[in-house]
Amino acid sequence: MLFPPPALSDEDRRVLGEIDAFRYALCLQVRSSPRKWTEGLRKFLTADAVAASNSIEGFKVSTADVEDLLEGEREVDISEENREETLAYQRMMTYLQTLHDVDDFRYGKEFLNALHWMLQGHRHSPRKPAGQWRRGAVYVTDARNPRIAAYTAPEASEVPALMAELVAWLNTGDDATHPLVKAAMAHLHLVSIHPWADGNGRMSRSLQTLMIARAGELAPEFSSIEAWLGSPGNTWEYYRELQQRGSTYLPEQDVSAWVRFNLRAYHQQAQTVRNHFDRSNRVWLLLGEFARLSGLEERVVSALHDVAMSGRVRRTRYGRAEDLSLQRAQRDLRELVATDILAPVGRTRARFYTAGPAFPEDALDIARTPMSLADPYAG
Repeated sequence: MLFPPPALSDEDRRVLGEIDAFRYALCLQVRSSPRKWTEGLRKFLTADAVAASNSIEGFKVSTADVEDLLEGEREVDISEENREETLAYQRMMTYLQTLHDVDDFRYGKEFLNALHWMLQGHRHSPRKPAGQWRRGAVYVTDARNPRIAAYTAPEASEVPALMAELVAWLNTGDDATHPLVKAAMAHLHLVSIHPWADGNGRMSRSLQTLMIARAGELAPEFSSIEAWLGSPGNTWEYYRELQQRGSTYLPEQDVSAWVRFNLRAYHQQAQTVRNHFDRSNRVWLLLGEFARLSGLEERVVSALHDVAMSGRVRRTRYGRAEDLSLQRAQRDLRELVATDILAPVGRTRARFYTAGPAFPEDALDIARTPMSLADPYAG
């Protein structure tokens, strides 16, 4: 048995309407903006989601480092374990992003287990098999005391039937349930069944992201709430909300609070993406004017934009963004260093570039200004 979807309150429906309006407006903004402006934002949002979801599981890699790994950089100063976890999650997320508009797509046991192998295959072992249902008990331990089980998942013998029910539900059209609510419920169903020996949290969040992306016209990179969930305070609330579902699988309960938690996440993540999009565009225009007045080539704006928005740029990332040869990208960056616009950090292949003393401060001020988020349920 799965959790029944709760009835929405008038306030829930109001918040859902605001979220839909946010997403529609953002969709129009993305379509009307130059591809060069939006491509960097897509990569940032993907990296931010990967970094955040992995951080919930204890794998700490900054968004900037994830961005570098996604560009194929090898000289990133992180542990080998964090590198493997980041690249595995990135490969799975990249695949999910390609599925948002597949016409004959269907969920299935084989599909979900294949995704799990992409995520956990590098950790496959007889005790924790990847790509197949677990064979034994699994517990979620209390963050304050690992000897206490905060949640005990259903018996392994129950998993095949529960997952078959979940797959059937995922493939059933449901015009009565808003797609964002259904995606939140899918997250809860999967994380509560806990069908694998490991990786259940990231799989559940990824399933939610895929369902959101397939439900609308907004690109999948703009659809995830994983970055919101990975924010420290929100992660604590996420765990608390899951723990309120009880220490065992109790599918007959009212899960209105879980849905409301997700609606708040959708709303605030939409605010965050809109704010980042607006700041990114303002910074790009300002840096374009700076380059023109300084007699710089227009192409260097993408390097300066990365520095303003992400804190640094690498030669590989800049070269790929502008389709430049190694030599041309190196010369451009050296010229920016020579004029004190950029400052080099590190040596040879591990080198990256940050803002130098001549970097336009007004661009940095815009990029670094903290944003304010409104609670849609407050007041």
